[in-house]
Amino acid sequence: MNNGGTLARPIPVVVIDDDDQALGLVQAALAEEELELLAFTNPQQGLDVILRKQVPIVLVDLVMPGLDGMRILERAVEADPTVEVILMTGNYSTDAAVEAIRKGACDYLTKPINLRRLRNRVQQIVSDIRRRQKAAELDEQLLRTCQFEGIVGRSPQMLEVFGQISRVSPHFRTALITGATGTGKELVARALHRLSPVSAGPFAACNCSAVVETLFESELFGHVKGAFTGAAADKIGLFEYAHGGVIFLDEIGDMPLAMQAKLLRVLQESEIRRVGSPQSRKIDVRVIAATNRELRTLVAERLFRDDLYYRLSMMQITLPLLVERRDDTPLLLRHFLSRFSAQFNKPLRGLTHRAQSVLQRYPWPGNVREMENVIGHACMMTRSEIIDVKDLPPAVLNKADWGALGEEDLLPMEEMEKRHALRVLKHTGGNKVRAAEILGIGRTTLYRLLGEIEQKPVEVSGKG
Repeated sequence: MNNGGTLARPIPVVVIDDDDQALGLVQAALAEEELELLAFTNPQQGLDVILRKQVPIVLVDLVMPGLDGMRILERAVEADPTVEVILMTGNYSTDAAVEAIRKGACDYLTKPINLRRLRNRVQQIVSDIRRRQKAAELDEQLLRTCQFEGIVGRSPQMLEVFGQISRVSPHFRTALITGATGTGKELVARALHRLSPVSAGPFAACNCSAVVETLFESELFGHVKGAFTGAAADKIGLFEYAHGGVIFLDEIGDMPLAMQAKLLRVLQESEIRRVGSPQSRKIDVRVIAATNRELRTLVAERLFRDDLYYRLSMMQITLPLLVERRDDTPLLLRHFLSRFSAQFNKPLRGLTHRAQSVLQRYPWPGNVREMENVIGHACMMTRSEIIDVKDLPPAVLNKADWGALGEEDLLPMEEMEKRHALRVLKHTGGNKVRAAEILGIGRTTLYRLLGEIEQKPVEVSGKG
């Protein structure tokens, strides 16, 4: 079972069966250097080890006194949703098989067990575990190398953005960043500032959509005492504060037309005047504007000044939607998982396949910011070290884009085939000949899917 003779640590496998003979045969069949077999006839002792050691593979008899296999399955999956549990039973039941898979079992084998099939199934699980471990290591390495000034990405779209930032930052006086809400416009603005010649200067941010129209001029340019009702003292504006640095005007498309004219004059003259003061003040400020709106459309509708647009857009950086940079999804998930693991002081190790599949196919209307919030929510909610589907916010689970996916869509193909065969068999009342006809397969193939055998050349017996 060892592929290539690697020095990887053996994978723990717990086998629980109160039948000594059956337990010994399974142990003999799985005696491999790549596995660390831990066998128990006492189900409670076996469960204690599963929970304490975070065992990735469990083989358990279904019917045992005191603590049955179904309960062990539930406890093991609750503690670690990534655990691979194979149930073994001498009394096959379609209902029990369906229930076991629904509760998280990866397979359901009927005694007497075909030891060759058992070895192949465990080998497949081991290969999957090794592959996931390697993928996690690669994700960590990529995360360290695929960050640019705090922005995570390796997709072609983001590499182009990184290149634009590098080329523009030494020279820009004005820049325009466009992109949908949550795509990271402020991160780009801060990267431009950090890489610019004025990186030691201040960075002032203003959300134009949040400023009351009557206070816009005071917010940006300041005012003197008594300039208007409530102006009880002199106030410095953001432009004056940002002298020698950068001002970031977010959602510039929401700035009133009257204020746009005053902003244009500041950009042309490099001076500001506080509200209520006759005195102008020279400033040296680089201006970065951002918007989630199409400014050309606003210009055509006379809602945005064309001269201001041309002034701001000498250099324009457009950020892609998250769905347009799917290659970055695993990196971003790992990035936020690591951040919240440290922030919440929780030793989080990753996400289950099902959770990854849901998040990979989710449309992310809120882009990277929404992903950050979703992973933050899941990290707080999970009781395990692994995030599962149940830990995700209801809004994600209820999205129509993946709501049509059944639980089977998130399972390996072999398990999907087996589930379908079980449903058909249940529909026929257990008539295997009729089930095989409906499925369009031979009876031998149906037996294979169900984990049974047509003949009886198999080695492990058992009452379970």
